[in-house]
Amino acid sequence: MMTQQHFRPTKAIIDLQAIQQNVQNLKKLLRPNVQIIAVVKANAYGHGDVAVAKAALEAGATILAVATPDEALHIRAHFEEPDILVLGASPVSFVPFAAQKRIILTVFASEWVQQAAPLIAHEADLLRLHIKVDSGMGRIGVRSEQELLELSNIIQTANNMKLDGIFTHFATADEEDTSYFDRQAHFFEQCLSALPEKPRLVHASNTATSLVKGAHFQYDAVRYGISMYGLSPSSYVEGILPFQLQPAFTLESELVHVKQLQAGDSIGYGATYAAPSDLWIGTIPIGYADGVIRKLGGQEVIIDGQRMPIVGRICMDQCMVALPKAYAIGEKVTLIGRQGKDVISIDEWAVKLETINYEVPCIITARVPRVYV
Repeated sequence: MMTQQHFRPTKAIIDLQAIQQNVQNLKKLLRPNVQIIAVVKANAYGHGDVAVAKAALEAGATILAVATPDEALHIRAHFEEPDILVLGASPVSFVPFAAQKRIILTVFASEWVQQAAPLIAHEADLLRLHIKVDSGMGRIGVRSEQELLELSNIIQTANNMKLDGIFTHFATADEEDTSYFDRQAHFFEQCLSALPEKPRLVHASNTATSLVKGAHFQYDAVRYGISMYGLSPSSYVEGILPFQLQPAFTLESELVHVKQLQAGDSIGYGATYAAPSDLWIGTIPIGYADGVIRKLGGQEVIIDGQRMPIVGRICMDQCMVALPKAYAIGEKVTLIGRQGKDVISIDEWAVKLETINYEVPCIITARVPRVYV
């Protein structure tokens, strides 16, 4: 059934085959029996969590990771079998739901376990937990062997709780200088050695670690995030990738209006742009409410295989482009992706926005429908 948003020509096209190829190529780098945790948090980095999760599982991933309890419940409603891991903090009130829905939670504080244990002590469902080690990222996690052992002991003695895994996250895996990474890795190894018994899943490799740090850090599973979507974690990693990544995200629209301006005519809020000469202007139905934020003013789009700049201030729902000639209504506009021989990458947008490529697909809002190919 067609929803109202599909009447608008603006859409994000997600190439699921590209995602599957990125997963399959990573799998070739891994030792036998090392699992792939597909990170589908934040609506799969803006690509659409359900469709991406399905594609990743079909390509060989076995575990899905999210950031919040609500994301986990949304994924579980669509996938009955695979393990789902919440990477972030969960409120104690979520514990009975997590146990019932077989959702694995991240834990890093003994007080949390003490508060959570009574909520499921007499239930039939088992709550699986992964301890997060803060080896230097500074977000959440235990910060000493003493904290780790205390937390581990409390979990082991609680009814209906099981220590299922332990993990950490590297802060500088995508950088050439390995000194900080090495310190984090050493501390994590110390924590593993301190545990009297290794849990089922040890995982430390994020995308960059999985791609460029070798088999030693694969442990039992690796977490595959940004490069599952065809994007490199950093320019340094991009230069030493073991395989070519396949970008999955394209952003397209159409011209909905074309008009000719006279020299001196203005465009947009604040009349900040005045035509330097007689020229054609095209209107595109996409704006900052869709994630094309005002800082993208001046960014080029591709029409008829040629680059053309956004002019004037970007509006909430529309923006305007300077055209070299009159084009027909309905002419295709590529904002991100390939058209003809040219391509506008997510990385190009990231440079324009002075941010990282991770942020770009995440800010394309839900008002833009995701269309899967």
